[in-house]
Amino acid sequence: MILKAYVFLVTKPGTSLEVVEQLRMTKGVVSADPIYGRFDVVAIVEAESPEALTDLIYNKVEKIPNVVRTETSLVI
Repeated sequence: MILKAYVFLVTKPGTSLEVVEQLRMTKGVVSADPIYGRFDVVAIVEAESPEALTDLIYNKVEKIPNVVRTETSLVI
Protein backbone atom coordinates (compact mmCIF):
# COMPACT_ATOMS: atom_id res chain seq x y z
CA MET A 1 0.00 0.00 0.00
CA ILE A 2 1.35 3.41 -0.98
CA LEU A 3 1.30 6.09 1.71
CA LYS A 4 0.53 9.61 0.55
CA ALA A 5 1.14 12.79 2.53
CA TYR A 6 1.09 16.54 2.17
CA VAL A 7 4.24 18.20 3.46
CA PHE A 8 4.00 21.90 4.26
CA LEU A 9 7.33 23.71 4.41
CA VAL A 10 8.58 26.98 5.82
CA THR A 11 11.65 28.26 4.00
CA LYS A 12 14.12 31.05 4.59
CA PRO A 13 12.85 34.32 3.07
CA GLY A 14 13.25 34.51 -0.70
CA THR A 15 14.18 30.85 -1.18
CA SER A 16 10.87 29.07 -1.77
CA LEU A 17 11.34 28.74 -5.54
CA GLU A 18 14.79 27.17 -5.03
CA VAL A 19 13.34 24.73 -2.51
CA VAL A 20 10.54 23.81 -4.93
CA GLU A 21 13.12 23.05 -7.64
CA GLN A 22 15.04 20.76 -5.28
CA LEU A 23 11.86 19.01 -4.13
CA ARG A 24 10.77 18.33 -7.71
CA MET A 25 14.05 16.48 -8.28
CA THR A 26 13.64 14.34 -5.14
CA LYS A 27 12.52 10.74 -5.54
CA GLY A 28 9.21 10.21 -3.77
CA VAL A 29 8.02 13.79 -4.26
CA VAL A 30 5.00 13.69 -6.58
CA SER A 31 4.58 17.46 -6.81
CA ALA A 32 5.80 20.64 -5.15
CA ASP A 33 4.47 24.17 -5.42
CA PRO A 34 5.11 27.56 -3.80
CA ILE A 35 2.12 28.88 -1.86
CA TYR A 36 1.05 31.99 0.06
CA GLY A 37 0.06 31.88 3.70
CA ARG A 38 1.46 30.30 6.84
CA PHE A 39 3.67 28.02 4.78
CA ASP A 40 5.84 28.77 1.76
CA VAL A 41 5.73 25.43 -0.08
CA VAL A 42 3.43 22.41 -0.25
CA ALA A 43 4.62 19.05 -1.53
CA ILE A 44 2.79 15.80 -2.14
CA VAL A 45 4.92 12.79 -1.32
CA GLU A 46 4.42 9.03 -1.64
CA ALA A 47 6.23 6.14 -0.01
CA GLU A 48 5.78 2.38 0.23
CA SER A 49 5.94 2.17 4.03
CA PRO A 50 5.91 4.33 7.15
CA GLU A 51 9.67 3.82 7.43
CA ALA A 52 10.22 4.95 3.84
CA LEU A 53 8.04 8.01 4.44
CA THR A 54 10.03 8.88 7.55
CA ASP A 55 13.27 8.50 5.62
CA LEU A 56 11.99 10.68 2.79
CA ILE A 57 10.91 13.50 5.08
CA TYR A 58 13.73 13.45 7.64
CA ASN A 59 16.67 12.50 5.46
CA LYS A 60 15.77 14.15 2.16
CA VAL A 61 13.12 16.87 2.40
CA GLU A 62 14.28 18.41 5.68
CA LYS A 63 17.92 18.38 4.55
CA ILE A 64 17.25 20.54 1.50
CA PRO A 65 19.06 23.85 2.01
CA ASN A 66 16.87 26.72 3.25
CA VAL A 67 14.11 24.51 4.68
CA VAL A 68 13.37 25.87 8.15
CA ARG A 69 10.68 23.42 9.25
CA THR A 70 8.02 21.06 7.95
CA GLU A 71 4.56 19.88 8.91
CA THR A 72 3.26 16.64 7.46
CA SER A 73 -0.37 15.58 7.01
CA LEU A 74 -0.86 11.91 6.17
CA VAL A 75 -3.72 11.12 3.79
CA ILE A 76 -6.14 8.55 5.23
